[in-house]
Amino acid sequence: MSSIIADRRPVDAVSDGPKVVDGVPPSAPEPAPPVDRPRRAGKAQQFKREKYDVHGWVVLDKPIGMTSTYAVSVIKRLFAAKRAGHAGTLDPLASGCLPIALGDATKTVPFVMDGRKTYHFTVRWGEERDTDDAEGRVVESSDARPTSDAITALLPGFIGAIEQVPPRFSAIKIEGERAYDIARDGEEPELKPRVVNIDRLTLVDMPDPHHTGFEAECGKGTYVRALARDLGRALGCGGHVAALRRMAVGPFAERNMISLEELEALCHRAAAGEGSLADALFPVATALDDIPALAVSRADAARLQRGQAVLMRGRDAPVVRGTVYVTASGSLVALAEVDRGEIVPKRVFNLAGLQGRAGRQEGR
Repeated sequence: MSSIIADRRPVDAVSDGPKVVDGVPPSAPEPAPPVDRPRRAGKAQQFKREKYDVHGWVVLDKPIGMTSTYAVSVIKRLFAAKRAGHAGTLDPLASGCLPIALGDATKTVPFVMDGRKTYHFTVRWGEERDTDDAEGRVVESSDARPTSDAITALLPGFIGAIEQVPPRFSAIKIEGERAYDIARDGEEPELKPRVVNIDRLTLVDMPDPHHTGFEAECGKGTYVRALARDLGRALGCGGHVAALRRMAVGPFAERNMISLEELEALCHRAAAGEGSLADALFPVATALDDIPALAVSRADAARLQRGQAVLMRGRDAPVVRGTVYVTASGSLVALAEVDRGEIVPKRVFNLAGLQGRAGRQEGR
């Protein structure tokens, strides 16, 4: 089990926007495609790495032991992309679905973060820990172990809209300071309960009396670590997350994931002219599957991309209202608000450069 504890953000963190990473740890894998160019003539061995316009989503199968921020930096480096961010933190001890946005896909991050999430997780009974996972210090212990019948009877109370107190080691801000920073200083952060939504919570298996496997489908802001803690308290034996894997986020599921090893191999093949990095990218619009699409003419698209509103009347008037994504000739143009035939652009897209294509969408 990894000993990394530097990033104690929640499994399903709520952020103010995409976390754009500019620095790259020195141990990140070397990308194949980029071409190095000298910064200034006459200064030997000083190089500036070329960066490119890359637009789309990488659905990374994040390995255990890696922070989400570091994962973004690795993907950004592999693609030599100018911009990158992720749609929902996974703790270092967690593995699985980490959607990473490149280029203009970062403008669609909130739509993915607002999507439903599916987790497989294992609770270890008999120990409550200060981090609510296996990395923490034991704060309560018990010899009692729950039966499968007792657990099954308890689960309905944790389904629907429930109140949940975030873990002490979480990214919640308290008077401008992160809860995990307060907890690291030995103080007790004052965390208030929040309403979260859990659509489904099922017992999957009990390999032994000490461990139980679960599957949960939940909404934005739900902490699986807190769920394990509260289950343990309700059963009177204590508990913490011993293993956690995220299976789906919004439109992205396990079948869409790609490992770092696969990406590195694809980079080498692309450098040899045997493939394209676009095969590992989902189109930017994939994040917008749950909102209506609206097609416009090229002339109207040009106006929207300049930030100007477009008024459509008569037969051309849109029949939808609210948020839409606008396309022209099949290409994504803007995110917009529609009211009474007026289309007001809120986010415009310029997808010049490498774009994702549906090469990894088989079975969607």
